[in-house]
Amino acid sequence: MSTAVCPGSFDPITLGHVDVVRRASSMFDEVVVAVAHNASKRSLLPPDERVRLAVDALSGMAGVRVVATDGLLVDLVRDVGARAVVKGLRSGADLDAELAMALMNRHLSGVETVFVLGDPGRAHIASSLVKDVARHGGPIDDMVTPAVAAAVRRALAPNPGVGGEDGR
Repeated sequence: MSTAVCPGSFDPITLGHVDVVRRASSMFDEVVVAVAHNASKRSLLPPDERVRLAVDALSGMAGVRVVATDGLLVDLVRDVGARAVVKGLRSGADLDAELAMALMNRHLSGVETVFVLGDPGRAHIASSLVKDVARHGGPIDDMVTPAVAAAVRRALAPNPGVGGEDGR
């Protein structure tokens, strides 16, 4: 059985991520989607919600499971018996950002990274841009699942009763 790990912060998971996982699942018997928690980064959504949203977005895909991780990727790769790491690329800038990480993972564990080219129709979708568009009241419904759109909007909604006229 061939297993691959598809890691990311998935803050939030987008339809671009879903596309990469779907295509990875056609190349490997099992794809473990690793929702990473990086304590040094400030995430919009908490780790448990990112896992739940990923499970929802990827439901129905055979051979795909979602796990949370906060350690070294190579440790997870070893623990699940994966042969490869799968990363999606939208552009050359993504390759530049991912290359050093792929080489380090290979140096530490011998695991290879497989780069999957993203769907050109979704190349503009990035989690950071989805959050930015949503922060400014723009439409995100064609870039994420309905559950993700609702979660992002909830996370960005002002807290009633805090500050302003209501929260004296």
